[in-house]
Amino acid sequence: MPTLCLCGIDTGIGKSMVTGLLARHLIEQGQQVITQKLVQTGCPERPEDILLHRRLMECGWLEEDEEELTCPYCFSFAGSPHLAARLADSKIDPARISRATRTLEQRFEWVLLEGAGGLLVPLQEELTLLDYLAAEGYPLVLVTSPRLGSINHTLLSLEILRARQLRLAGLVYNLFHEAPNEIIQDTLRLFSRALQQYGFPDTIVVLPAWPHHHRVDWQRLIAACA
Repeated sequence: MPTLCLCGIDTGIGKSMVTGLLARHLIEQGQQVITQKLVQTGCPERPEDILLHRRLMECGWLEEDEEELTCPYCFSFAGSPHLAARLADSKIDPARISRATRTLEQRFEWVLLEGAGGLLVPLQEELTLLDYLAAEGYPLVLVTSPRLGSINHTLLSLEILRARQLRLAGLVYNLFHEAPNEIIQDTLRLFSRALQQYGFPDTIVVLPAWPHHHRVDWQRLIAACA
């Protein structure tokens, strides 16, 4: 199976939750799976997104975590990766991230790679997350929601994914924010139409609010990655 990258239309959209829950589902299906975070900011010690993945997967801190394969870069300053790296007198080397992913691919059937922020977040002054993902050729999953602003952010993301000719497996529609049912249903309709218009698979996985996450039909998304 391919390495699958889980991106978001924005920061704080639920990428870490989606990554951890999808990993747990794959484990329950008997698959060997590991999660990875390209870069974490705002954490002086262990990367909090990896810790959340492990809690959702119901496993402890792994050998690969200790080797820093699952989060090659972790910075204490809570900001854009390029700035957090600069303030730490460092620079993000995309080759280091790629080598870590290749190592994980040799050990596991699935690598779920969680992005940082939105698609155009800078890893370096002249390198965005999208630049890196385009070079690697990973299929993507885009996490969105019904919160105000999500339609604009989602359509902009679909526009640039099509322009850059990246492969999109589908959307995860995260209902972690309360929203009127009229907004939820209308946004779903608009996203479905947009996926078809942009030539992407009309695959939308609805993620209910906690504690109903066990109701998610992940199989449609997994099938779209094949």
